[in-house]
Amino acid sequence: MARRYEDHPLGPLGGQSSQIGQVLHGRDARARTGGNMAAKRISKPESLLAALGIIGMEPIEPVILGALIGGEPLLLVGPHGTGKSYLLTRISAALGLELRHYNASLLNYDDLVGYPLPNGRGGLEFIQTPASIWGANAVFIDEISRCRPDLQNKLFPIIHERRVQGILLDKLLYRWSAMNPPPPDEGDVQEPFYRGSEPLDTALADRFAFVVVMPAWNQFSESQQEQVILCAEDGAPDESSRRLKALVENGRALLASVRQELSGQVARYVRAVTALLAHAGVETSPRRAGMLLRNILAVHAADLARNLEAEAAASAYLALSHSLPHPAMGQKVDPVKVLASHKEAWKLTAMDEADPRRFVFLERDPLVRAVRASQVTSLKRAEFSTIVADCLAALPAGGRHALAAFLFDSGVSGRLVAAVAEQCAALYALAATPQDVTESVITRGTRHLIWGKVVELLARLNTKDPDTPLAANLFAGLFSAGELAREDDVAAVWNSWSAARKRLAEVTA
Repeated sequence: MARRYEDHPLGPLGGQSSQIGQVLHGRDARARTGGNMAAKRISKPESLLAALGIIGMEPIEPVILGALIGGEPLLLVGPHGTGKSYLLTRISAALGLELRHYNASLLNYDDLVGYPLPNGRGGLEFIQTPASIWGANAVFIDEISRCRPDLQNKLFPIIHERRVQGILLDKLLYRWSAMNPPPPDEGDVQEPFYRGSEPLDTALADRFAFVVVMPAWNQFSESQQEQVILCAEDGAPDESSRRLKALVENGRALLASVRQELSGQVARYVRAVTALLAHAGVETSPRRAGMLLRNILAVHAADLARNLEAEAAASAYLALSHSLPHPAMGQKVDPVKVLASHKEAWKLTAMDEADPRRFVFLERDPLVRAVRASQVTSLKRAEFSTIVADCLAALPAGGRHALAAFLFDSGVSGRLVAAVAEQCAALYALAATPQDVTESVITRGTRHLIWGKVVELLARLNTKDPDTPLAANLFAGLFSAGELAREDDVAAVWNSWSAARKRLAEVTA
């Protein structure tokens, strides 16, 4: 039987394949079968980072440790004073790394590589300086979002391949960077940002496997805030440094076993979660999928190194949450969408490949997804209702009304929970119920012009088409409810309604 956390003098750092196999197949069987979807931890091991004087990092500690174990590029995003540089330099000192720390806003390429001189053999050799990257175990590029575009391009191979001018940096273990939050791409002034901090180029942001948003000061407990205020700048205690080195070493041993045991399941999870995130409007690249796989395995190895009862589902969610490049590009990602996508994807990994529910969850078109869900009778009422609610939310006006009409006309609305059924009924009623529109409008005013567009549209419809009364009711109802705010809305709703009705007819034929 696998040893418990307290049985090992350094925590669960054994890493033997037999141990990890027992944990994954036995005590942690729920994680393999999708039995526990909640992203929560069984216990809270002692914080190694706190022991190093890095306070308040418990929410991201497994991710930081996973980056150390797996060696994937790490980008920290946060306001000034949130401990980005302190965290990385403190870890580097604790691990005894040869660190090169560069400020990208002041950096010249010669600072990185040294000065090129002919070597007498028709090539070039770089004359090293104490600050050049050759021989470094870790490189920390601070303020990367303030870097010149031409220099950003030269950083690509260092971050992605550990190479400079095609030459492998064979001693370089870690590639780290940090930045302040850039201005949001949608003008959301609620979030802190820095005007001098530019959104990273998409290709550069996608080279960082882990993109970690630093915990905010107001997330710290009062005790943690006081510890930060009182924190001394002396070096890390020898015992804490030894424990961190031991955890990284043993985490790497665990990672080999985790890869062997879980790579197949995690690959299925990544395929599902990236598709579900795309449904939710969170697009990722094929490169990101491979990074997600490696990140999840590394974070789970870090979790197991601290607690052999850690669940793979929790590790996967934590890794996913800190593996999306969007914060580096000033793009906000709704955490609710990430959690929902994770839960559905983890359930999918436990399903048989032929399970019809898989084809429901992985369908991108919300109309087709709702139709497929209506055809799978094994879906529970709550599951079916959640799918329908998500599909309605993903469709524009017109399309969502067409879907509601389908659900009632096909008789499957009876499988919905009351709240979703009421939502569908309200949408369906606009099309199914004759509408009486009586309103005084100002000539050439906005309402008058919108109504003119409605009349013009309805006049073009075929009176013998059974859809025409539904469309007439819908537009009259939307106009009365004030849901047609501009003249252009009339055409937009019509296009959405007619396209959805046509698509529904095709997939149900």
